[in-house]
Amino acid sequence: MQRIAVLLALTIALLIPAQLEARGIKESDIREHIAVLASDDFEGRAPGTAGEDKTINYIAEEWGSAGLSPASRNGDWFDPVPLMSYKPISDEVRFKRNRRSLRFNQKDIILVGNSTDYTKKAVPVHFAGTGLKADGSIVTDVAGKAVLMLLDVPEDVKSEFRSPRKRSAAMIADGAEAVIYITSSDDWKATLRRFRRASINLKGQRARAPIQGAISTEFAVGLVTSGGRDWDKLLAKGDGSDFNGIDLGITGEFNVSTEISQIDSANVIGKIPGRKPGNGAVLFLGHWDHFGYCGDEGDEDRICNGAVDNASGIAVLIEVAEKLARKKHDRDIYFLATTAEERGLFGAYEYARNPAFPLKDVVIALNIDTIAIAPRGAKVAIVGRGTTPLDKVVEKVARKQKRKIEETDDANAFIERQDGWALTEQGVPALMVGGSFADMELLQNFLSGPYHGVDDELTDETELGGAAEDADLHVALGKYFASTRKYKRAASGD
Repeated sequence: MQRIAVLLALTIALLIPAQLEARGIKESDIREHIAVLASDDFEGRAPGTAGEDKTINYIAEEWGSAGLSPASRNGDWFDPVPLMSYKPISDEVRFKRNRRSLRFNQKDIILVGNSTDYTKKAVPVHFAGTGLKADGSIVTDVAGKAVLMLLDVPEDVKSEFRSPRKRSAAMIADGAEAVIYITSSDDWKATLRRFRRASINLKGQRARAPIQGAISTEFAVGLVTSGGRDWDKLLAKGDGSDFNGIDLGITGEFNVSTEISQIDSANVIGKIPGRKPGNGAVLFLGHWDHFGYCGDEGDEDRICNGAVDNASGIAVLIEVAEKLARKKHDRDIYFLATTAEERGLFGAYEYARNPAFPLKDVVIALNIDTIAIAPRGAKVAIVGRGTTPLDKVVEKVARKQKRKIEETDDANAFIERQDGWALTEQGVPALMVGGSFADMELLQNFLSGPYHGVDDELTDETELGGAAEDADLHVALGKYFASTRKYKRAASGD
């Protein structure tokens, strides 16, 4: 009887880990992490604030409890990310045509400088349209000018300069004195709020124009009309192959004061050591940051809590790490929580510039962002489809999870708007996989609703079914790509 009891106890001991393994990640576990990260106590997780300290320490503690080892370049959990903050204090702008002063509503323009005090007279004003010629190249006649550029480009435009950031950077490189975005009426309040909360740059990277800013469409129409031109005809002219921007015959006088400071932020990096060093590594990543106090003074609720974007992604990263840390894997598995994604993917760019391990060793990077959108049963979309040889491999793993595949590349509309892009630019096979980007209607409802606002909070209606399924999918992907037997690294993918 004693021998039977011992055997029974051993059997139960062996079965418990297997049962835990098969159980899957629960919605309630994800919810618990979001409840902490998106609480008012974390103040919206803005870089350089007390909210950052609470956030990165929470992530490190959770990963440590799960069994991960600290893996920064310093040997601890935190990799420094030095940032520079540029907050507008005041701007005074006068426009003239010939010698006649032009009057406009100053509430429809906001400017921020690259120095604390900037003053310059007689700057020619140049309308660049989208900033693109018909062939997709950047307009060039911008040196020494204040360039007015449409924020968005039509969906059918094919160009490596689709993103405003890239168009702006190209014009700055060509010597633009100012780059000023033209924002639609519907988006003006959000744009104004975004510029007022301070812009952030990675220290020592990303050149800035002496002046950057935004104006409303109404303001732009007024300037164009004051220059003796027709707004609609000017927009149409921008579609011509010979369009290289147009000087409006107007000059600007700018007096701009800006508060400039350094922010010492950090990425969080943990590691599950593999059994076979030298065979590459799997990298999971997601951004921990949001906008902090983003409402106007006097608002009842001023905190942008960022429950879906991206407390949900960090919650899933914590649960995936806990699952994968239960067993040994052939390859190393790294987990990276980045800062300042919302301000320009800066934490990811800093990691790409100074990685904790060689980027050439990454067999796959899987970014997790805005994951609490879709319900259970959603198809799996791939952000980055066609950019790596791994699509079929990812789909095979997803199908084994009983997941259906969204086979279009519609999700690639977001490829440059997520942290994986900073790695893609360095040749790393980086993808974002899951249900949130498979249903564009659901996603658009979020983007046109609580996204980047005070309403992105955890509620009883927050959808976590798809997030739990996507979490289990990432566990399966981690196991597959961390196995040298299942995934033999090759240029063809599998």
